Amino acid sequence: MNNYKMLIQYDGGRYKGWQRLGAGENTIQAKIEGVLSQLTGETIEIMGSSRTDAGVHALAQVANFKTRQNFTAAEVKNYLNAYLPQDICVIEVSAVSEHFHARYHAKDKTYVYKIWNREYQNPFMRKYSLHVKKQLDINSIKKASTHFLGEHDFTAFSNAKANKKSMVRNIYSIGIEEENGFIQIRVTGDGFLYNMVRKIVGTLVAVGLGEVSADSIPQMIASKERRQAGHLADPGGLYLESVAYKQ
Repeated sequence: MNNYKMLIQYDGGRYKGWQRLGAGENTIQAKIEGVLSQLTGETIEIMGSSRTDAGVHALAQVANFKTRQNFTAAEVKNYLNAYLPQDICVIEVSAVSEHFHARYHAKDKTYVYKIWNREYQNPFMRKYSLHVKKQLDINSIKKASTHFLGEHDFTAFSNAKANKKSMVRNIYSIGIEEENGFIQIRVTGDGFLYNMVRKIVGTLVAVGLGEVSADSIPQMIASKERRQAGHLADPGGLYLESVAYKQ
């Protein structure tokens, strides 16, 4: 079997997320699988590095698929970009070891969340960022973000089902950047639960607005109660930025 690795960008605004659901569901995975099945004459299943939520975007989603057919990487890439919708683009394709798996072999993932922090709306980014009119306290957000670092049970910051094997994740870094009205919250970890980044961002925004104390974060985490955390930030401001793999 030939195994191909793909680097994919997409605007998730009109899709129900990455993961294929039922027949006819509008998902990124289903769109790509449909084109690859057409190319190969086989029923293709692709494995993605991250199951991005409905409305979430990707700057560098990684996925792989296997086929009995023998194509060059360029042939796969060109065919995909010829037949995929314009809001999905495959920017790289490479032939990899048959053992490579885009999700299981990922070392860490980085998500970035964009906030437009001005009284007026940004007409060009209104679908791709969260608009917060009131000035956010960046220092308080930075202080609060440090409490998420390290290995924790993130039950309180996820809407994952309770029967999930483990709710423990390790966050390696959280960076806060502010420039020209935009605040970017960049989170890197070994993996993320369903809605986890958006819940963390919603809580940090609440801290920045003075609605929640930065020092209350450890108690929220320890409680494992979802009602303790802040609101779920809108999906449009979230991007899967990069995925790193073990060498």
